[in-house]
This record gives sequence, C-alpha cells and structure tokens, in this order.
Amino acid sequence: MPPSERQLLLDERAFARTLHRMALDILRQTPDPVPLVLVGIQRRGVELAVRLAALLAKETGAEVPRGALDITLYRDDLEVVGPRPLVGPTHLPVDLDGRVAWIVDDVLFTGRTVRAALDELADFGRPARIGLAVLVDRGGRELPVQADVVGERVPTSPGDKVEVFVKELDGRDAVEVVRGGGRP
Repeated sequence: MPPSERQLLLDERAFARTLHRMALDILRQTPDPVPLVLVGIQRRGVELAVRLAALLAKETGAEVPRGALDITLYRDDLEVVGPRPLVGPTHLPVDLDGRVAWIVDDVLFTGRTVRAALDELADFGRPARIGLAVLVDRGGRELPVQADVVGERVPTSPGDKVEVFVKELDGRDAVEVVRGGGRP
C-alpha cells in the first residue's frame, strides 16, 4: 500500500473566512434569526455550530440558540460501532416545533450521518424547516442528501480521508485531506 499524502485544504485564516461565508449563507436562507436554532452533530459539528451562532449574533444582534446531537444510536451501522458504543450528550435548548433548525456538521460524505441526525431530530419535534450546513462536502454520497450551505467542496476517492481540526478540541483550526488515508 503506498504511503498516504496530506494536503492542506483550509488553514486558520481560510477556516475563519469559510465559517463567516457560511454564516452569511445561512442568513440569506433564514433572514429572520428569531426562529433559528443551530444543532451541531457531535463531535466537531457542535464546535462549528457554536462559532456560527456567534457569527450570526454579530451580524444580526440576535442570540441564536444552539444544541448538540449525538447520532450514535440512530446509525444504520450500529453493529460496526461495537457492543458498547460511547454515546455523547444530545441537548436541544429550545422546542423545535415551528423553528428553522440548521444541522451543522464538519464533513458530508455518504449522507448516512445526516440521515441519522434527521431521524433523531424528528424525535424532538417538528421544525418548520431543516437546513444542512457542512464545512466540507467531499462527495461520495450513498443516500440522496445535499447540503444547503457548504464551506468547501473537495472531490475525494473512497480511500481518502478528510480531517477537520478545531481549536477547542485540537488546538488549531485546519482542514486536511489525507489521500489514501481512509477506508476504501
């Protein structure tokens, strides 16, 4: 097997610009911030949702509620996770009924994580609309899922991996593509 090759997709400055552009795109699609709620998918989607909420508050002056989803038990491949999956917290700060909920995730690949997030979100209410914002869309869909807001699109092969680093967890903001570094 050939060695993997790392390619920097977003450095810290590009990461910040991309998040700002994503926040503006969310505002274009949801001009009234009052019904808005951002829900990040555990792990890095939560940190991205927090940052997007801060950018939206700066743009509009309105506080945007944000929550977290752990989709582990909603996965369609739970048997792959193992007999005792590590389940993180799910927290939704407001009633979802009638709200405009934006699911936030770091990487969109097969669409299965988003499907699980939609299933879990439905257990907590019926939003008026659900949008999807992802930092990176790498293609390779197995389900008919499309993001409404995309930070960066990067075509990848099945054997590639996209790694997102956030300061809160990793000490830096960056996105790297590892060619030949993922599952085939």
